[in-house]
Amino acid sequence: MGILNRTPDSFYDKGSYWAFDDFLAKADTLVCDGADFLDVGGVKAGPGDEVGEQEELDRVIPAVEALHARFDLPLSVDTWRAGVIREAIAAGAVVGNDISGFADPDYLPVCAAGGASVVATHIRLAPRVADPNPIYDDLVGDVCAFLAELAERAVDAGIPPERVMVDAGLDLGKTEAQSLELLRRSDALAELGHPVFLSASNKRFLAHLLDTEVSQVGNGTLAAHVLGVMLGCRVLRAHDVRGTRRAADVAAALLAA
Repeated sequence: MGILNRTPDSFYDKGSYWAFDDFLAKADTLVCDGADFLDVGGVKAGPGDEVGEQEELDRVIPAVEALHARFDLPLSVDTWRAGVIREAIAAGAVVGNDISGFADPDYLPVCAAGGASVVATHIRLAPRVADPNPIYDDLVGDVCAFLAELAERAVDAGIPPERVMVDAGLDLGKTEAQSLELLRRSDALAELGHPVFLSASNKRFLAHLLDTEVSQVGNGTLAAHVLGVMLGCRVLRAHDVRGTRRAADVAAALLAA
């Protein structure tokens, strides 16, 4: 999954392709580099300036429309608002990537009615809310139980199990050590019986591990992706699509061997 931020304040790209022509050029690059599908987000996950629903729609919907006209690839929208995913599905999106844990009660019914797949993500509090000291009784068990419940809700809403992806939510209400432990136990998520979605690309826990800036953890991301695939992850959300495609191909060959 190639990442396309429609935000001027992304933690990673800092709005480097905020201009619409630059956004489309970035999408071209991701597709040429081997992206299987594209993910558009209009609000960053971390704390920041308030972005209302209309502003999110203004950022996301023209982007989805343009990508739908330009590429024959599935499109995902990174949003926790049912109103946004409803309009995005009408514009051509087929995946709702919700980091809030389906906090909006209308989210799953909207996706089910639109025939969309969903990403069920673990988060301890809520998007855009700082969580500097998260505590768990049983980290892996708690995250897996939370995701199993979300997946059950999605299936009960009418979404087929194979279209419900599960994501441990690395860095979302986790310390660096907790994110590393969840990555190492990706096999536990795979046992839930749904496609495992890995969102490790350029995350804070990797920068902490490598003692560097987020912008300098590309090789660490590829290592995380290979480990994730070996442990059962099957969707890789990536900034570096070319490197991730190669890493995933090597991991696939290792598994086949």
